[in-house]
Amino acid sequence: MSEADSASAGAGELPERDEILELLEDGIREAHRKVKEGRVYNPENEKVRIKWIRALAYASNVHRQLQNDRDLEELSERLEQLEHRENNL
Repeated sequence: MSEADSASAGAGELPERDEILELLEDGIREAHRKVKEGRVYNPENEKVRIKWIRALAYASNVHRQLQNDRDLEELSERLEQLEHRENNL
């Protein structure tokens, strides 16, 4: 995210879908690192590890949903363009 994007997001505007996807990707990478590299020495650490796994699963699911929404919007736009072309022939 650029400084201008960060500034505008900080000004009360909601981030765009692509920005949210980037944030989720960062979170997914970090959660995956924590799950993969985290050291478990006691039951309390195992509880934390399980929470990271849950966070990873949740973020991955939200990321997938946003990508699906974007794909559906793109398909809808393409369909509208094709229908427009067909009507103008």
